[in-house]
Amino acid sequence: MNSVSFLLRGLAAALVTALLAACSDSGTGERVLVARPEGGDFVLQTAAGPLDTRALRGNVLLVYFGYVNCPDVCPVSMAAGAAALNALAPEERARTRMIMISVDPERDTPAKLKEYVAYFHPAMIGAVGTAAETAAIAKSFGVGYLRQPTRPDGGYAVDHSSQTFVIGPDGKLMELLPLGAETGKVVAAVRKLL
Repeated sequence: MNSVSFLLRGLAAALVTALLAACSDSGTGERVLVARPEGGDFVLQTAAGPLDTRALRGNVLLVYFGYVNCPDVCPVSMAAGAAALNALAPEERARTRMIMISVDPERDTPAKLKEYVAYFHPAMIGAVGTAAETAAIAKSFGVGYLRQPTRPDGGYAVDHSSQTFVIGPDGKLMELLPLGAETGKVVAAVRKLL
């Protein structure tokens, strides 16, 4: 399977993921529930070295897929994550990590990601892998992303899913938060797992 068809399948999976808690009509009047993605552990590179989520057991993880040059959705999501981290008590924040996984490994380096996420909150972590690692992790989370054609100025956009994944202290995917989730909802999702 070529990378374009893989990414298109990932984008289709993202649309399904966006409807996780919803029911759909099967055409027979019957309601069908959509399955939740599994998520899973990963090892990626950060400016501080390798990040292995198995080493973060005991913490709640807020995992978001995005990229440094994202013009709109990523800044909104990262600001929402920062507001939630700031709303937690210091002892809760010490047991919560927000990780942005780059869907643009061609341009995003660990150093660029560190600078980008630190703009929103100093405790956030930016992580990147190879194109193959990114694709495998995105697939396990049901995340879709698609690199758009290069513009005349040399830049390009990457369309991507926009939910934030809440991972429990045991490493299991517990909840998906949609773009625009209120700070109180994010804080409540974290607190019920601490």
